Amino acid sequence: MQFRIALEDPATPDVIALLEAGDAYGASLYPAESNHFLPLDALRGPNVCFVVARDRHGAALATGAIALAGDFAELKRMWVVPDARGKGISTAVLADLEARALDAGHSLLRLETGIDNHEALALYERKGFVRRGPFGCYREDPLSVFMEKHLGDVATAV
Repeated sequence: MQFRIALEDPATPDVIALLEAGDAYGASLYPAESNHFLPLDALRGPNVCFVVARDRHGAALATGAIALAGDFAELKRMWVVPDARGKGISTAVLADLEARALDAGHSLLRLETGIDNHEALALYERKGFVRRGPFGCYREDPLSVFMEKHLGDVATAV
């Protein structure tokens, strides 16, 4: 499957539909207090890189974002439409976001996901993320899994 990944404004109708589908999936698995979605206005913030994967016809297939914090970037809003899963899109979106984190000077990527997001957990573990405790504003939650990945040294200009 051919697709392209680019920075986009998340406030377009087709992207909002993907975000809402991800929200609905999360709500079907966890209570509201265990869902930690960045809302649309935060996704448009200056510290967020939001990307969309689109097929060759322009249909939105996947979303992902990183929120740049003090000494790390946080992975947020990874979602792939069910019909496009298993085609390498989530791996490509993750790689794109990792590169953007490094370009922004962040060599540590962290995330929170749910214990029942088995496909996401498998992807993150395959891609080198390791489990850790809560970070930032998160608190212990038996329904959450916290992970991080060191992306390597940030290039420095000479």
